[in-house]
Amino acid sequence: MKIVEMEAKIPLNRIKDFLPYKWDLNVYRGCQHACVYCYALYSHRFLESENFFNQLYVKTNIVELLDKKLSSPRWHKEIINLGGVTDSYQAIEADYQLMPGIWKTLIKHNNPALICTKSHLLLRDIDLINQLSQKTYVSVAATITTVNERIKNIIEPGSPPFLERLKMLREVKQKTKAKTALMLMPVLPYLTDSENNLDVIFALAKKCPVDYVLVGLLNLIGDTKKHYFQFIEKEFPQLSSKYKALYKRGRIDAEYKKNFFQKVERIRKKYGLPSWTKPTSDNNA
Repeated sequence: MKIVEMEAKIPLNRIKDFLPYKWDLNVYRGCQHACVYCYALYSHRFLESENFFNQLYVKTNIVELLDKKLSSPRWHKEIINLGGVTDSYQAIEADYQLMPGIWKTLIKHNNPALICTKSHLLLRDIDLINQLSQKTYVSVAATITTVNERIKNIIEPGSPPFLERLKMLREVKQKTKAKTALMLMPVLPYLTDSENNLDVIFALAKKCPVDYVLVGLLNLIGDTKKHYFQFIEKEFPQLSSKYKALYKRGRIDAEYKKNFFQKVERIRKKYGLPSWTKPTSDNNA
């Protein structure tokens, strides 16, 4: 593992996609979770590196930059997503401890935030998350793609067990005013798309409980497609031809997608969990 400390030039990236937020903050570049489906592999090209999982960049000045940005009279307390490219609470955060400074800065400026993580390390900062959630909107989400730990260890070899993520969500729900969510995404065709896997995850989300569940299918473009297809050839060669047929037009087959989301909606109706709760700067919403 190679770690490179760097000084960032800007704290936030403007998001152009149709998402419930327009700003993204990443304290790290590269990610130790090594998820085979990672959509952010392309981003290391801007750092002249191709080793997204084993060459990590640490933005040592990110807290100061964020404070300066939020202090500007031109900033209007827009929602910030924490870690859209890399997980803010991957293992390296235990050493660098940049996130407490991020939370303290958000508290200082009363700024709403979203975060999604695969790590229970977030609980280290639960007092700060609680402070912010008492002032403004905060949403904490955990990604869970499968309840099969064998499969999990193949597709997300560097991530914590899914039960630890559920424990994290329960504590956030109990000890803060933050909204909680479960991200069942991306669902991997033929690996994590079974009705049983989806049903068990929704059941766990209901029991937790969480405020909403988001479900999304695997997208395969650019560097991610190449990396993922190499993974399938190595670990699940019997699925190779199925994947090539499913993604032969670049996007996932429309009929598969239709049938999949019909299945999801049956399960969602069974457990009564919404797909979204609209972010708002009012923490009582």
